[in-house]
Amino acid sequence: MSLRGTREVRANCQIFRLTGLLDAFSEPTFRKVMSRYVEEGPGHIILDLSGIDFVDSSGLGAMVQLVKKAKEVEGSVQVIANPRVMQTVKLVRLEKFLAIQPSVDVALENLS
Repeated sequence: MSLRGTREVRANCQIFRLTGLLDAFSEPTFRKVMSRYVEEGPGHIILDLSGIDFVDSSGLGAMVQLVKKAKEVEGSVQVIANPRVMQTVKLVRLEKFLAIQPSVDVALENLS
């Protein structure tokens, strides 16, 4: 699989650190796995995409769906992006919707 990652569960959030490609190939698995974890809780998600090499429109679509899913359980999604990911996010003007943060630490501060 082109997408790999780790999951860390804290009292009020889940932190996912992903590497590889978030594209049409990996998107169905990403969507299915993340949906399950949002349902399990906690609903606040921090997606660290600083190690992602590439994200395409299907990857962005999956992140938009993740935000909607988290809101259903009164959670939130914050994204840490590298310059490559940011370029794609800005191209479609999703930086505010995806709550882009400069680091995991800043994202954690936003939850407290």
